[in-house]
Amino acid sequence: MSTTVKIDAEYERGLPANIYAERMVLGTILLNPNAFVTAAATLAPGDFALDKHRIIFQRMMDLHNRDERIDRVTLANELMRHGELESVDGLSYIASLDEGLPEIFHLESYVNIVRDKSLLRKMIAASQETIQRCMLAEDDPVQILSAAEERLLSIGEAQAKNTLASAQQIFDAAEGGINSFLDPSRRVRGVSTGFIRLDEMTGGFRPGELIILAARPAMGKTALALNIALHVATNRQAPRAVVIFSLEMSKDSLLTRLICSRARVDQHHFRTGYISREDRARLAAAAADIYEAPLFIDDTSGTTLLDINAKVRKLKHSISAPLGLVVVDYLQLMPSPSLGRNANRVQEVSALSRGLKLLSKDLEVPFLVLSQLSRAPDQREGDHRPQLSDLRESGSIEQDADMVAFIFRPEVYHKDREDLRGKAEVIIGKQRNGPTGVVNLVFLHKYTKFENLAEDLGEPPPEE
Repeated sequence: MSTTVKIDAEYERGLPANIYAERMVLGTILLNPNAFVTAAATLAPGDFALDKHRIIFQRMMDLHNRDERIDRVTLANELMRHGELESVDGLSYIASLDEGLPEIFHLESYVNIVRDKSLLRKMIAASQETIQRCMLAEDDPVQILSAAEERLLSIGEAQAKNTLASAQQIFDAAEGGINSFLDPSRRVRGVSTGFIRLDEMTGGFRPGELIILAARPAMGKTALALNIALHVATNRQAPRAVVIFSLEMSKDSLLTRLICSRARVDQHHFRTGYISREDRARLAAAAADIYEAPLFIDDTSGTTLLDINAKVRKLKHSISAPLGLVVVDYLQLMPSPSLGRNANRVQEVSALSRGLKLLSKDLEVPFLVLSQLSRAPDQREGDHRPQLSDLRESGSIEQDADMVAFIFRPEVYHKDREDLRGKAEVIIGKQRNGPTGVVNLVFLHKYTKFENLAEDLGEPPPEE
């Protein structure tokens, strides 16, 4: 090349960059303005290492947004309008951008090189910021870790590949083509919850979905989540791996609940040792089923988004069963990403819910996340059924979630009414791809277990 490339201070520091690939991208656009759309689908001005390349790409973007042609003349004029022509080394540098281009352009390859180098620089910057905060030791280590995690996740989201697909590509990607796509019996269904009416209303939990299960204390949100998790892991027709992140209960406590629930044995009797021979036989059978199930429990307190991401990814590559569900109990106990000293709890919980949604999409597995409710249902006169506005420190939980479900047991508010004993409702307050409504269930107090209504199963009512 006849023109010497002026190297920026950032490039001189040895950060990853490929200046010639950047020139190739810009030069290809000057020779073929239609190439800008391809480049802009992946790159932003900030992805270029040199300041002048960032400026040139930004002015190309301005021309494109005004539906004006991009060439040497229009680009130079646009730079002069903003007083930036000299800052990009003048007309001679613009004229040199398309020098040395091969006869056959490989624009996508050039774009990928620029994108990859940009990603490396961003990761280095995030790492250096984390190192600096660690050296200063002014913040809590957990906050520093959460901030690093949030920064890396945001980089990954920003660098997501172009996923635009035509209708034809979507049809062709379906096994069996368009006929399979249109056949309801051949469409992929979500993971069954074990509750007939809930499956009918939701179609099961689908990969990439964030499902929020919220309730006031003592309503049974952990019990329902464990019932669903156990069904997914022990489904004889199609068992799937389940990961439970418990930030509140220990592994032993969770396992006790699971075994007693499956065996239909009173937990209190089990803990105190007052169990019959029949109870022992049922407990042994339940323990054997769970022993063989692909069910994994993590009770680490302070589990972060980064922890969940790393542990689930590692597990996916080490097990034979497909991953069917991730349960997080519960959202408000997760450490807050560090958003600065002026951030409030609503912003922090919003960052957590957004991060969990991104993980569910990236890992291609449904996330069932438990959440607290505010005191509003208790203070509401008359009908105490929860609403979306009752989500505690909600922020963007409602926006991020594909489904929001509430648990309501009227007997909690009317303890003197025997006719309400055992009645439970799962209220679908939001469902992005389906209807809202109420699913009626039975709650068995002795076993801390939810079950289908007898009429849904065509069987006599379960005994308490």
